[in-house]
Amino acid sequence: MALVKYNNNSISAVTSAAAIPSGAMTHIKTLTASSSSTLSFVDGTSDVVLDSTYPIYLFKFINIHAGTHDAKFMVNFRDGGSNYDATKTTSVFFAQHGEDGNNGAVAYDTGSDVAQSTGNAPLSFSLGTGNDESLCGTFYLFSPSSTTFVKHFISTTNIYYHADRSIETFVAGYANVTAAIDGVQFVMESGNIDSGTIKLYGIKDS
Repeated sequence: MALVKYNNNSISAVTSAAAIPSGAMTHIKTLTASSSSTLSFVDGTSDVVLDSTYPIYLFKFINIHAGTHDAKFMVNFRDGGSNYDATKTTSVFFAQHGEDGNNGAVAYDTGSDVAQSTGNAPLSFSLGTGNDESLCGTFYLFSPSSTTFVKHFISTTNIYYHADRSIETFVAGYANVTAAIDGVQFVMESGNIDSGTIKLYGIKDS
């Protein structure tokens, strides 16, 4: 049996809880939908941080359920004003496979990309409203407080498509503004977000 040798860097040297490293990823805020028209994360409100505290922000989507059949899950950004209308350009591709083993495909999705659009940008294919149908995924936003560069983002989502398929959608793009992004809003293409959870994390420098 190996012996454990303690030194001056052991836990006995910790003088306060604040001295204990908290890890590279810090939970900031959780929002839970209940027939919600939007889920919005706004810097400085309700304990939300979207500033230079972290260089990377991560949103996790957990069992997002649509209130209206055949609606895409979408995102938009606020860049200092009161509206979510930052100019955006994205690229979108997907991989899909059916429960019956058919409809396997990987393709670019011209129906979901946006070019210099101020409207909501799709992050998924259309969701159904079946009790067991939902969306899960992640969304990374880089340096939203920068006033020099555009604001890059990368999203990956998977849905149980209403035609009994798994569809994974890959979206990448940028908000083509040099103003700081101080709000991120998630919404369905039509109708409400019936239920589901979105968690926001900040990721520290490595």
